Amino acid sequence: MTARIRVLIADDEPLMLAGIRTVLESAPDLEVVAAVTDGAAAVAAAGRLGVDVALLDVRMPLLSGLDAMAALSPGTAVVILTSFGDEPSVLRALSQGASGYVLKTCTPDELIRAVRSAHNGDAYLSPPVARQVLTLLGPSGAAGAEHRRAAARRLSTLSPREADVLRLVAEGLSNADIGTHLHMTEPSVKTHVSRILTKLDCTNRVQAALLHREATR
Repeated sequence: MTARIRVLIADDEPLMLAGIRTVLESAPDLEVVAAVTDGAAAVAAAGRLGVDVALLDVRMPLLSGLDAMAALSPGTAVVILTSFGDEPSVLRALSQGASGYVLKTCTPDELIRAVRSAHNGDAYLSPPVARQVLTLLGPSGAAGAEHRRAAARRLSTLSPREADVLRLVAEGLSNADIGTHLHMTEPSVKTHVSRILTKLDCTNRVQAALLHREATR
């Protein structure tokens, strides 16, 4: 039997915490090993229990989700939970290497997919939040157009196949799903993603996906 994905949840709202736990535990491949209400407790529990994926609220007492993220083991993938008021914090989370971010109003399937994607080394972008983040990445008008042109110039360095892979990354597809769509093996997709990140000077899939969205919005 394949080992289940060990998940930690941190949210300072008890009702939200309970709801998230119920959703994740409905998936047979996920195991919630800790559910805590502050960032300090999240760091302590992750170090003690060995966590694959940490699902962190941005704003929590004692230690914020972003500060907790910085203190976690590099082997722990992080998915940030956010509301529309938290986009600047999410931008910071992306720069720190978060594997994804989701709205607290997302569907149960989205939440489960985000956790699985993070564990697989993929990323999940909640589309409504992605649009909100893009409004912060560049202003409107002429300056906004220049941001889009700059993003497009960076994407022009990609080969046609790499461009196809990035388009599907931006849609939130996993490496396995991308392979299915493009008739490629999963290792080949991983190699292409690695090359894309190098060419675009991005540290993770989320940043590359946002760059693609910036160029094509």
